[in-house]
Amino acid sequence: MKLEDQDLISIQEVRRLLKQAKKAQQEFSHFSQNQIDSICAAIADAGEQASVKLAKMAQEETGFGKWQDKVTKNVFASKAVYEKYKDLKTVGVLQEHQAEKVMDIAVPMGVIAGLIPSTNPTSSIFYKALIAVKAGNGIVFSPHPNALKAILEAVQIVSDAATQAGAPKGLISCMTVPTLPGTQELMQNDMTNLILATGGGAMVHAAYSSGTPALGVGPGNGPAFIEKSANVRHAVSRIIDSQTFDNGTICASEQSIIVESVNKKEVKAELKAQGAYFMDETEVAKLSQFILRANGTMNPQIVGKSVQAIADLADLNVPEATKVLIAPDNVENVGPNDPYAREKLAPILAYFEVPDVNAAEQLAQKLLLNEGAGHTAMIHTENQAVARHYALNVPTSRILVNTAGSLGGIGATTNLKPALTLGCGAVGGSATSDNINPLNLLNLRRVAYGIHEVDEVRVSESSSNSDLSQTGVIPDSLVDALVDQVLEKLSN
Repeated sequence: MKLEDQDLISIQEVRRLLKQAKKAQQEFSHFSQNQIDSICAAIADAGEQASVKLAKMAQEETGFGKWQDKVTKNVFASKAVYEKYKDLKTVGVLQEHQAEKVMDIAVPMGVIAGLIPSTNPTSSIFYKALIAVKAGNGIVFSPHPNALKAILEAVQIVSDAATQAGAPKGLISCMTVPTLPGTQELMQNDMTNLILATGGGAMVHAAYSSGTPALGVGPGNGPAFIEKSANVRHAVSRIIDSQTFDNGTICASEQSIIVESVNKKEVKAELKAQGAYFMDETEVAKLSQFILRANGTMNPQIVGKSVQAIADLADLNVPEATKVLIAPDNVENVGPNDPYAREKLAPILAYFEVPDVNAAEQLAQKLLLNEGAGHTAMIHTENQAVARHYALNVPTSRILVNTAGSLGGIGATTNLKPALTLGCGAVGGSATSDNINPLNLLNLRRVAYGIHEVDEVRVSESSSNSDLSQTGVIPDSLVDALVDQVLEKLSN
């Protein structure tokens, strides 16, 4: 009987892909480091060669961003990621500590479920495939339906390259009938060993609630603080370049600007000179209706759109050369109902003025705890002491100093590990604060040789029985003496 129910077709397909991936990964787990590295090189080369084609496909299909910037992301996610990790050892014995008599052995996770967003569809395929394969895993992708054609083409290119380089067939695959029940099956099936989730908050929450180990990311909502010592021209240039890169679709991109009273005039003048448009109260109110949907989530109508497209949507009359829309905001407004204090993923920035650096830190905390906790924050300053203090007090996993948020957070303009999945740590509801890399996708089997016999670390019976009162209560002096005795034995 032919299946016609799309949910059932999707679930059946997932089970078939998982069986293939499991079989392929079991074979792949015996590959040498050289064999794995050759396959990764082939994936990277194929991704780079297809970067223009796939960038145009993704932009045309989703309507998000700029295909030229998507080329940069595709090349970054293939060649830059490969170059960073090509010499990383991920097979067999990773480290041997002879003095401590401890050895670390790499063990692949197994089969990974890779959830792919529509904002960075093809680049996420390259990146996740590379780090999964580098760590010895198979991967089955769940594509966002709005970028299905581009994602399937990217997976086909990657899978073909891997197979031609010697990888077992089925090691890399993708759902062709993406439905919510199908994705749930992918996340909950016993053959899935880990979920690597990039996408909306609901999907990431579902990954963590699936019962399968998961690495997910929360939303970004990065504030950019232009401190009074900053080179204002450079700071503004970096922020605008970042926010206009692929029309703001990278989650580490700036969502607001914070300035001090002493440099606000200079900053505003520089923003206007470099193409920012400050909206008046009426314009701010009109655009605010299009930033969030009725359920409080981000409106896809503005995501990755140009300023002119957003202006047309909200019936705004802005200069043709405008690069970024600025919404003056008030600290008191910050909360879940303030659309400008939320993640927008579009060339729209909230703008705040504060009296000093302490107030800037407090506002950054408020913005991030409102949304984006644990993700990314930016500071532009020439004062290292201020940067250090800011980093110690702002609740994010990445503090970027004097660089563009979007490309700095993913490691393109900084020395952070190159990644398109950025962990947000416990404060952001993530299992890690890392830029996710191959080492996050393998387990360590630790071999430890005995260095003490049991009698060497056990406290003597006479010591443990002495000084006990008739009530059986152990006095504090004896507890301290026993602890000292154990520590002394362990240190010898």
